[in-house]
Amino acid sequence: MHAYRTHDCSQLTKADVGGEVRLSGWIHRKRDHGGLLFVDLRDHYGITQVVAEEGEGDFAVLDALRVESVVTVTGKVVARSDETVNADLPTGAIEVRAATVSVESRAEELPMPVFGDAEYPEDIRLKYRYLDLRRTKMHQNIMLRSNVISSIRRRMTDQGFQELQTPILTASSPEGARDYLVPSRVHPGKFYALPQAPQMFKQLLMVAGFDKYFQIAPCFRDEDARADRSPGEFYQLDFEMSFVTQDDVFATIEPVLENVFREFSDKKVTAAPFPRIPYREAMLKYGSDKPDLRNPIMISDVGDHFVGSGFGLFAKMVETGNVVRAIPAPGAGAKSRKFFDEMNDWARGEGHAGLGYIKITDGVPGGPIAKNHGEDATAKLIDALGLQENDGVFFAAGAPDEAAKLAGQARIRIGEALELIDQDRFDFCWIVDFPMFEKDEDTGKIIFSHNPFSMPQGELDALETKDPLDILAWQYDIVCNGVELSSGAIRNHRPDIMYKAFEIAGYTQADVDRDFAGMIGAFKYGAPPHGGSAPGIDRIVMLLADEPNIREVVLFPMNQKAEDLMMNAPSPVDERQLRELHLKLNLPKAKANDAPKT
Repeated sequence: MHAYRTHDCSQLTKADVGGEVRLSGWIHRKRDHGGLLFVDLRDHYGITQVVAEEGEGDFAVLDALRVESVVTVTGKVVARSDETVNADLPTGAIEVRAATVSVESRAEELPMPVFGDAEYPEDIRLKYRYLDLRRTKMHQNIMLRSNVISSIRRRMTDQGFQELQTPILTASSPEGARDYLVPSRVHPGKFYALPQAPQMFKQLLMVAGFDKYFQIAPCFRDEDARADRSPGEFYQLDFEMSFVTQDDVFATIEPVLENVFREFSDKKVTAAPFPRIPYREAMLKYGSDKPDLRNPIMISDVGDHFVGSGFGLFAKMVETGNVVRAIPAPGAGAKSRKFFDEMNDWARGEGHAGLGYIKITDGVPGGPIAKNHGEDATAKLIDALGLQENDGVFFAAGAPDEAAKLAGQARIRIGEALELIDQDRFDFCWIVDFPMFEKDEDTGKIIFSHNPFSMPQGELDALETKDPLDILAWQYDIVCNGVELSSGAIRNHRPDIMYKAFEIAGYTQADVDRDFAGMIGAFKYGAPPHGGSAPGIDRIVMLLADEPNIREVVLFPMNQKAEDLMMNAPSPVDERQLRELHLKLNLPKAKANDAPKT
């Protein structure tokens, strides 16, 4: 018999009754029924109930152990009585009568329990992550992640993609987020950067003649944490293709995403081809470039309705170049005025002037806007918006960007409050036709709005003849249920177009040659048209696991302060290490309230 196990803790069934077996695992739970001890033995695969009777075998050994101790149990498989069968377990029809128990490792008193679904403070969970990962839900999340990655790999290789690995130590880039820097010991005063993404390398692979590349790529960005973004590092399905158009990229990745979501969820999934929504349309109708299409609310521009209106505030705003956006609230007319007032208070709490509204009750519109706008004008507005006799509508007014932002946030909040969002769907869409450039709010200068390496629509002719703010890029985002899974683009592969695009954004040719030497140099020796994208693995698994926070699907995440509480990282290093790296510390002075407490 094997030293540790003949079966895992998910395998035994009635067919094994009467056989002698050996199982190893953790003591998940103990129940003492007066001389009869029931132990749930857990391993990676499942749970088997072990029974020990006082006075027989190693009862005393098992009885003395704490939960989460690791043991090896040898004994006979017996059938459970009909009334004690556990239909929720694959092994629920049997139990193992313990004859001998070997203690592999004793557990001390736990800082947090493994059994049960109770919530615990995040700092405790992260400090003792190895215990947290033993919990059923967390263990399932990580297994889901592993299986999703395996499925993605298989689907990409089936389409002829080659899995290739790009460097982790690379050069810092002036574009994008803040880099993580690594000092060089052999090149004093110089630094490597951890890759924010394999962007340049994957493009260089296309220049090198590899037609279809992918990898499950680690990426590193010194960004603050939020619910759908881990601080420090994350993983993405990075892929690139040569001799492709935007349509080719979409046709490649859509079946991968659609079928992965179908494979690992029972929810309805958008069938390919996914809807395509131009950026400006998305900002108008949804107030966001990552719209949740499960929410049926559509935002409208209703500024024309308030030209010369009796509601002077909106009339004046429209006359001075501002906009008014309407956000319908289906069925809200049946709510009390408190609902509308709370929405207005929420908007003010977010730093906006507020949300105007019209409340329709049994077909009669009410509220300050309806009263001052005029009966006929209000009826026309309600008719144009398609509102029913017990609906409501909110209004966001201001500068176009400000009004779009408020309307988008209100759309989400109203959809949630009125329970309009279908939780049984994964709705995908593409956001396309992003602006190539935008105006910096502080300086007024023209800057890149997204990826500077995207091909402008119209190519060199557009750059030379159009207003930069009117130029669109072959840039696209894939969105699911309001979560941006990735950005992508058809790349700018021509040096002349790249020099001109960067010139518009204030870079000289010398700047480009210096800052992007590898890429611009390679393009001068023949580069194919190419494009790709990089859906985020962590976000895909977060959606499939129905988790609100990305840390629930990452093995060893950092907290919101980018600290690893389990490994105590980041940590100080000694003077010897600093000397080897030719570094001296210039630390900020500690504040009075930062002094250690005694």
